Amino acid sequence: MPDTGEMAPDFTLPANGGGEVTLSALRPAHVVVYFYPRDDTPGCTTEAQEFTAQIAEFEAAGAKVIGISKDTVAKHDKFAAKYDLGVILASDAESDTCERYGVWVEKNMYGKTSMGIERATFLIDGDGRIARVWRKVKAKGHASEVLEALRNA
Repeated sequence: MPDTGEMAPDFTLPANGGGEVTLSALRPAHVVVYFYPRDDTPGCTTEAQEFTAQIAEFEAAGAKVIGISKDTVAKHDKFAAKYDLGVILASDAESDTCERYGVWVEKNMYGKTSMGIERATFLIDGDGRIARVWRKVKAKGHASEVLEALRNA
């Protein structure tokens, strides 16, 4: 699991709207990479909408915002269209990127154990190093917290 000060694991993933996104190709911009469990669920929708509402501020601060889940690009396109989302949504169908970031974890819900994505966010600086990590994120208000950290980075 990568931590503050370490190089962020690079990735190239298919993204909503066609094409793909490569983390290292975004340098020297800062990048906010947030992992979320599933499109069109309450917490994930709240998080995506809050990042979208502040996307101009993230961009003004020199950052790109990428949300990653295991959902397909087709689901991402539908999710983005339904809520008019302004963030890049990348598909990690094989969970390789999730595993390299340490967010593919065992979850326990209602006594049933299964594997899933832990809601987590990584702020990556212009050199590709992890500037800040948030684990077990609560969706509401999180985008504002990340924006504040970005402005202070």
